Amino acid sequence: MSSGISKALESSTFLLPSMALILLYTVSGHIGSESPFEWSIHNHADMQEPRVAETDTTKQNDPEVKAVLDKMAAAGINRPSTVADVRKAYLFYPKLSGTREPIFHVEDRQIPGPAGNITVRVYSPHSTSGLPVLVFFHGGGFVAGNLDAYDNPLRSIANRCECTVVSVAYRLAPEDKYPAAPDDAYAATKWVAENASKIGVDPRRIAVGGDGAGGNLAAVVTLMARDRGAPSLAFQILIYPSLDFSTMRPSWWEETDAPTVSREAKRDVSIAYLPITANLRDPFIAPVYAKDLKNLPPALFITYEGNNPMQIESEEYVNRLRQDGVAVKASAYPNVLHGFFLMAGDLAAGKKCIDEVATTLRNTFNSTSRDSALKSVHRF
Repeated sequence: MSSGISKALESSTFLLPSMALILLYTVSGHIGSESPFEWSIHNHADMQEPRVAETDTTKQNDPEVKAVLDKMAAAGINRPSTVADVRKAYLFYPKLSGTREPIFHVEDRQIPGPAGNITVRVYSPHSTSGLPVLVFFHGGGFVAGNLDAYDNPLRSIANRCECTVVSVAYRLAPEDKYPAAPDDAYAATKWVAENASKIGVDPRRIAVGGDGAGGNLAAVVTLMARDRGAPSLAFQILIYPSLDFSTMRPSWWEETDAPTVSREAKRDVSIAYLPITANLRDPFIAPVYAKDLKNLPPALFITYEGNNPMQIESEEYVNRLRQDGVAVKASAYPNVLHGFFLMAGDLAAGKKCIDEVATTLRNTFNSTSRDSALKSVHRF
């Protein structure tokens, strides 16, 4: 493909369906069952000659990681590459999350949402009212994951942080495409703020957080809350979040040969989650394209080193947060797998991640200055 067309497409990245993409799609003879958006995700590899990184054998030779991969292989899970594969993996991951901690009270509730009721699970570490609260959005590539899968780590966080945790069962794709998930996430967060007294939490100390797709939703909710003027958020926890659907980043090509996340899975998830009219630079889809990140709550940003297809967008987002005056504590974990937050029973890094989330959140909630507990422990 000519460099001119590539540059034109990169500059839009993409408004779909765009005239350039439709023209390219048509002259290439790809008129059929695929939409222009689907064709772009499937065939964007033709636009350049990327260097695909070799598999990171260092992390796969780590004894703990190797043991996890062996368990996954025995369960028929090997480098998920389709929506069905991702869903199967997220049914298996809870088996790696360790033993279930007892907690004072757990309750599933139905709350009003933009398209019917949303199920939330409320974790209460004790009977004290006025506790800080974490609103959590699970991972799963927008197509998988559920409340049960995240039960163990969220019990641990509620107990160790001494905060209420509200876990949100937002609508999943492809049954419900964008903007269903962020609309549900925002509605649930707003409900927590507006019903703080009913669930015994402090409306001045509300945090949002999530991992993977849930990290995307947490970032999006902070942007929505800022732009819409409510609710007021005290903190955000972004655990290896997906912040960009563009295939133009080098990490899309160079850091994708990983056991628990693949370029093929990201492609299928993108097609499942986004309508064909999606603007891939909409900040409520891809927060990395937000015009500015000013006046957002302080952040704990957790990522991992090596074979991380979200690494470059993560670095960019952390740097932009800091440039716009947002306090960020950034941690990068070596020798782990995507999804390690759910693997605390088998990976020491998963347990450490849960501890870091709980400790940082507790220190921030208890601090008179909400920025004072945030010190950069690792700059990318």
